[in-house]
Amino acid sequence: MAERDVKSSPGNTISLEETLKAIMPDGKLSAKLPPVESWNPTHCGDIDVVIRADGSWWHEGGRMNRERMVKMFSRILRKDEDGVTYLVTPYEKVAVEVEDAPFIAVRVDRAGAPGPDQALAFLTNVGDVAVASADLPLRVETDSETGEPAPYVRVRGRLDAKLARPVFYELAGMAVANPDGSDTLGVWSQGVFFPIGAAA
Repeated sequence: MAERDVKSSPGNTISLEETLKAIMPDGKLSAKLPPVESWNPTHCGDIDVVIRADGSWWHEGGRMNRERMVKMFSRILRKDEDGVTYLVTPYEKVAVEVEDAPFIAVRVDRAGAPGPDQALAFLTNVGDVAVASADLPLRVETDSETGEPAPYVRVRGRLDAKLARPVFYELAGMAVANPDGSDTLGVWSQGVFFPIGAAA
């Protein structure tokens, strides 16, 4: 990828067009995920992008309806140790607002015979696949407002996908007793047991 100057300074709002040109100078989308974890550009400012709790992307108050563009920008998301989610290119790092999780898990598939060695693969709304494991854990929190379960699976880096309600219901249908004998249910994936709730 040829280098180019991004004429932005701290405090400026970066345009989607600048970011687009930085990650796709030839107009083509690679099948391989960009190495965003190894990019350390200077933080240039903010971009008026919001990822809402339902997984939709909004720019300057309008919904981004171009699926290809949303998928493209989702590939350069990175959540840093400061808890902020950024769009990252080799030349700039700009903060975006994320209301909940940046992705939604819209499907779950089980591979292998039911039990500890099975693998649970989650498909996100932007086409990522995360197979729950020790490195990509599944967790269930309690929504502070509703008291309802809020399930998440790690997708990559520090980025999570929230499980859509039908996906969580399907997961609950796979639940088995916790092997430690506690009063909880959970699911296995790649040899790891993930608690998802209390036994009824």
